[in-house]
Amino acid sequence: MEPNRERLRTPRAAGLAGVVFAVLLAAAIVLMRLAIPEGAAGAADDTLSPDRRRAVRLALELVPFAGIFFLWFMGALRAQVGEAEDKFVATVFLGSGMIFVASMFGAAAAAGSIVDDQSPSAFGRNFAYTLLTTYSMRMAAVFIFATSTIGHRLGVFPRPLAVLGYVAGLVLLVAGSGFPWSEMVFPAWSVIIGIHLIRLRLHSRPEPADVL
Repeated sequence: MEPNRERLRTPRAAGLAGVVFAVLLAAAIVLMRLAIPEGAAGAADDTLSPDRRRAVRLALELVPFAGIFFLWFMGALRAQVGEAEDKFVATVFLGSGMIFVASMFGAAAAAGSIVDDQSPSAFGRNFAYTLLTTYSMRMAAVFIFATSTIGHRLGVFPRPLAVLGYVAGLVLLVAGSGFPWSEMVFPAWSVIIGIHLIRLRLHSRPEPADVL
């Protein structure tokens, strides 16, 4: 009975982790976007006011926790798959997720160097945004493709949710740095998936047995 009980808890754990990750990542992205504008808008003012520095520091504090909850999200999703996982898709799922986290941490580290510099350079700003939008978000796109494929094959994701995932992944894959704020697609998708998994857990909760 104990393994079954743990398995029933897995969708809720994945759902909660996905929602928390999405909120933390979205908050960090918004803070970074507002405090350190990208491109020409950012190059027009190389100095960071104290308020903007505080916003960047807060974003940098949120990123590690976003990474932690994302890893929990990945682990809970894989536990739900169990022995039914396809090794090829599972490898893409794990690899893209790990590279996403590494790229996200790298972007945060590059942004941290801007805060510590009294006169932030355009190179540091562009390096941080390149890691985030060009590399990190494209790995997020691959992760979405793999997750949507696994979820749909196992019947965890209905077809409309899987199609939504493929569309979101395609947007992240082709958008890159040419479409500012497009990286918000990933936390938005994570919230939708998280809420779906939480509802799935609630709907699948077994009825209490009658007491004789």
